[in-house]
Formats: sequence, structure tokens, C-alpha cells
Amino acid sequence: MLLSKKQPSAAATQWIEKVKYHKNRDSYFKFLGNPHFRYTAFLLVFLSLWFLLQVFWFPPTKPTQTKFSTTTPKPSAGKCNGDVAVYVYNLPAEFNLGLLDDCSHLNVYTNMCPHVANHGLGQPLDNMDLQSSDSNPWFATHQFIAEMIFHARVDNHPCRTWDPSKANLFYVPFYGGLHVSSNFREPNHAIRDALAVRLVDFLQAQPTWRKNNGKDHFLALGRTSWDFMRTNSGPDFGANCLLNLPCVKNMSVLTVERNPWKGSNQHGIPYPSYFHPSTSDQMMTWQNMMRQSNRPYLFSFIGAPRKGVGKAAIRDEMIKQCMESTQCKILKCDHGNPKCYNPSEILKVMRESRFCLQAPGDSFTRRSTFDAILSGCIPVFFSRHTAYTQYSWFLPEEASKYSVYMDEQSEESKRIEEVLMKIPKEEVDTMRATVIDMIPRLTYAHPNASHSDLGFEDAVDVALQALAQHVRDKV
Repeated sequence: MLLSKKQPSAAATQWIEKVKYHKNRDSYFKFLGNPHFRYTAFLLVFLSLWFLLQVFWFPPTKPTQTKFSTTTPKPSAGKCNGDVAVYVYNLPAEFNLGLLDDCSHLNVYTNMCPHVANHGLGQPLDNMDLQSSDSNPWFATHQFIAEMIFHARVDNHPCRTWDPSKANLFYVPFYGGLHVSSNFREPNHAIRDALAVRLVDFLQAQPTWRKNNGKDHFLALGRTSWDFMRTNSGPDFGANCLLNLPCVKNMSVLTVERNPWKGSNQHGIPYPSYFHPSTSDQMMTWQNMMRQSNRPYLFSFIGAPRKGVGKAAIRDEMIKQCMESTQCKILKCDHGNPKCYNPSEILKVMRESRFCLQAPGDSFTRRSTFDAILSGCIPVFFSRHTAYTQYSWFLPEEASKYSVYMDEQSEESKRIEEVLMKIPKEEVDTMRATVIDMIPRLTYAHPNASHSDLGFEDAVDVALQALAQHVRDKV
């Protein structure tokens, strides 16, 4: 853009002409008698006039500076827009932090001590991208640890209030997922349910609860809803009865997988992946890397075969088709393949693929869906309950803009490569761009991130805003 040069005022023009006049007379003084005296006298007069004109003729002005931005403007994520005011209960330690004292027994299958470190982010990962950043955004995050990360983020959130009279949301930071996973093998149902029952008793005794009978209260759980919905007549999978308690049914429950049929008060939140940025620069750098990533494979599958007729069928079909195709990259996770526990290996496969097959896991959803989106890989779903009925707050309403769907019982699922090959390149590029744009809102930012530096809305921001609107409609 060309900037026009400001023209001098009439007064300024006159002054310029005066200066020219006196400069032209300098040579004349040299020929007068005692030229040094005359020159000195003239100089003193000249400086005096110049000083007086500067003070009285030209008014003082403030300097202006035009700034040109070469980067995308950062949204103001450091301030609360007024729609959310969340009060965090200070629960007795037995409901959350006290559980961590026995972290080695929080899961019947694995030692959770390394995973509960760093507010639930787990251990820092080396040999990942963006290592030159001021802070390392990569962690070996456990897939069932969202409740701890959520708690840490809300504790440091700009929309948090310490005054319950000003709150429109009341967060109950119960580590229910960690507790239930430590009691899967407990045969006595009363013992398995005891902590959940004590939580309900505590809440019902609070004045803040009685105001709206808990309708403005919410939980965030890191495991699927099925782990908290045991009934006396149904099968026992080691679950407790938390979500079936009448008190909890009044609340909103955030969970990594909701019950599509009996979960009207349940809302899906993303599984945590490995990336937890502290700044918008880290996020934008990663997104740009995913846009430029070379993807030599048409599709990929990461996973192990499953037992059981329903689960085994579609997975066996995927593994078979992928192994027979030269355009598919497979990472089989049976027999304890160590690559399947290495985040860099997992993300490498997805970053090299245009489409990532997302078969249901032990339940409908799987953490791999969010690993794929983080890698800019377009997810291919075979059950609507893997994403579409789960994460309505986070995903575009029109599923075809960011994903491909093949019903696991359809003929399409038997010829995956053929179906994917028919999608025009321009459409694939548009879908991938949408997927990469989705990364921030499906990511859990580092809990210690400065709100002025974060510059984007993460999964917790999205959940709080949607939850506030949901409560306003309900209360």
C-alpha cells in the first residue's frame, strides 16, 4: 500500500522559505567587516527564533505508528466472555487427590503412577516434533485420564469464580474413572459403590446443590459411561452404579463415551491425545506441519484383532483388506507389539495416511479417532456411535465434511480401498483442511498455560461454553 506524504502547512512553508533566505545571505556576511562577529550574532538570533517558533507556532503532537500483522490474529482466549462462571467444589480428598496416594493400585491392569503425573498429562515425551519450543507439549497421556486434566484446566481457567453466588456452573471434580478402574474385580457391590454413595450424600448437604437440585452441577469422567451404569438385572462388567443414582441423574455428566440410548444427561468429550500445547504458536506450528505432511498411503489401520462375533468381524475384515493392499499401512497391535505403545510410531503411521480406519474398540469409541485428527488424517467410521452420536459439541454437524462412513454391515465395508479411491482429490483436500482446523477444539491444552498466550479454544473451553448453554436451557 502506498502512503501519501503529508504536505507541510502554510506556516511551515513560510518557515522553510525563511531558512532558505537566511542561508543565501551567509555568503554575504563573509564580505562584511568583522565577519566572525556578525556570523556569531546571526547564529544566536537564528537559534532563538527557531526555539520560539518550535514552542509557540507548532503545537506538540503524539507520534503515530502503523502496525502491519504478518500472522493470523489470535483470538482472545485469555478472558471470559461472561457466559461461563464456574465454581469448583473443594471436595474431601478421598474423592480426588487422595486417590492418587495409592496410584499403583488405581487400575487392575497397569501401574497408574507414571500416568497421573503432571496433572494427568503423564510423562514428557522425547524425540517428538516442536522440541525447540520453550516448553515441551508432548506427553505419554493415558487414554482414560481426562478427568484429571479437566480438573487442572478448570482450576486455572479465566471463567472460574470463587464466589458460588456468581456461578452458573458447579463443577464436582470427582475422579470417578480412576476409582472405578481400581475396583473392577471387587465382588461386593456395596463396597464398589460406597464412594459414589458418599459423594451423593456430600452434595445433597450443600446449599449450592439445594438451590437448583443439582441441575447446574456437572461431573467430568475419564472412562466410558458403561463403567458407571451397573444395574441389578444387567451383566456385571465391574462397573459401579454412579450414573444410575437419582441425584446424579439431575446433573450433567461429561464422559469420553456416552450411552446413546439412556444418556440424556451425558455429553461426550474427547479422549486426550499426546499433544498439550501451552501457546498458540505451538498449535499453529503443528497444524502447518500437518498441512504440509507427505501422505503416501491412501489409508491405514492401527489396532489388534478382537474376540467376539460382533467386534471381531469388522476388525478382521479391515486387517485382511489392509494387508492385501499396497496402498494401506497397517500397525498390528497383537502379541504386545511395542510400536503400538510408542506415540511417535502411532502418529507417524497416521501422518503418512490420507484416511484412518476407526473400528469400534472394546466399546463404540476409541482414542485412536482423536490421534488421527491430531495427525490430519481423515477418520473412516463403521458405527455411528463411534463419533456422530457422541461428540456433538465438538464435531461439525455435517459428518461428510470431515469423515467417511461405511456401515460395518454394508457392502462398502468389504471394499474399503475402492470406495476411498472414488473420492475426488479436491474433496479429500477439503476434508483434510477441515480436520486440521478441528485440532484445537479437540485438544486439551497444558493446564499451566498462560491464558494470554494460549490464543485458542481447547476442549475444556468448548465443553464449558456448551455446558453453560445447556444448563441455561434446563434451569
